[in-house]
Amino acid sequence: MADRYLSFTGTAPGRFLTRRLGLPQPAALRRWSPQRPVLDGGLLHLTAGSSALDLAPVLARTGLGADAGRPAAVVLDATGVRGVEDLAEVHAALHPVVRSIATSGRVLVLGAPLDAADHHQAAAQQALEGFTRSLGKEIGRGRTVNLLRLTDAAAAESTLRFLLSPKSAYVSGQVIEVGTGQVQAPADWERPLAGRTALVTGAARGIGEAVAETLARDGATVVVLDVPQAEQDARRVAERLGGTALTCDITSGDAGEQIAAALPDGLDILIHNAGIIRDRRLVNMSADRFGSVLDVNLASVLRTTDALLGKGVLRPGGRVVATASIAGIAGNTGQTNYGASKAGVIGLVRSLAPRALAEHRVTVNAVAPGFIETKMTAAIPLVIREAGRRMNSLAQGGLPVDVAETHAWLAHPASGAVNGQVVRVCGQSLLGA
Repeated sequence: MADRYLSFTGTAPGRFLTRRLGLPQPAALRRWSPQRPVLDGGLLHLTAGSSALDLAPVLARTGLGADAGRPAAVVLDATGVRGVEDLAEVHAALHPVVRSIATSGRVLVLGAPLDAADHHQAAAQQALEGFTRSLGKEIGRGRTVNLLRLTDAAAAESTLRFLLSPKSAYVSGQVIEVGTGQVQAPADWERPLAGRTALVTGAARGIGEAVAETLARDGATVVVLDVPQAEQDARRVAERLGGTALTCDITSGDAGEQIAAALPDGLDILIHNAGIIRDRRLVNMSADRFGSVLDVNLASVLRTTDALLGKGVLRPGGRVVATASIAGIAGNTGQTNYGASKAGVIGLVRSLAPRALAEHRVTVNAVAPGFIETKMTAAIPLVIREAGRRMNSLAQGGLPVDVAETHAWLAHPASGAVNGQVVRVCGQSLLGA
């Protein structure tokens, strides 16, 4: 369903009326397209503290040119911030330029991992989180603000490209850490998944279909998995993307074996997207409603992941990306079952990620969507739907492609140093951290 309020605020009368009434004034977001793959404008590179990062080669490959007075993106290297006094340099660097950043622009603050042996450094670096999240809530005009913790610019190239591009339009207020895992630069950054096989569960429609489309755009051969009842839709999607369809009840005890048998040559990318909702307040929720959501959204993810890792179906350099939700972070009325299942996915990611990388050379991450414009959210009553759309820093709902682009970044061969992360795609929702 179209966001009529967003369309109205894009008109002259809409801007006048909403400004006079003090109502949200969302800006139409710049998303990726083949015709406009990069942001419009230049990149301004600033520094606070003393940094040892060599960012110039990586930033030069983002496609953004030199700052031309109205930057599309500002990168502040604050990895050298080690004390409270250095935070003044953060203010001094960004204060004069914030107003000049283009609509749908980016502010990316680079921080360092917290030093457990230096509580002054840890305090100053933690302060950057409060700074970036607060700036994200006030900057407006479709601009996003994120904090990226890193020690090696080369290991973070895929992440820098993503956060400084139109592909991250609905990702704001996030803190992302890039470690030192194995990174494989693709032969072609436009088709980084060429030669790789991706399985997407629940891919016959909605967000799953968008994820499958985006991975195929990036070169992957996609296996579209859905329940037998959705076989016709799954085949339609697979044929359009040049992939294959696989029907399977993901909750069955032998789902992992069925997938393994269908993929004798192995798998590179496993996207856990299948999920259901059965909303009721706990006092009115039957055991069946509670258990069915946990079985589809969490237990099947655990069983399938264990089976595919255990059988060696996921090849070295592989990626597991699970779909969580902000309901698993902040909770939601009527969703004790759904919130529990999605919080469980986050627990799975945080526990399995280091072991999967060490034992199988496979990364494990999660994407946590907020309010996304789908058929499901279109059925929500108007007042609740409008609240969901506006209760974030971008004052609008996201699109399925926003979730899909985040999956594609985490699936990227050069994202091997991104592991154990839970990235919200929620426009910096006012709910949760």
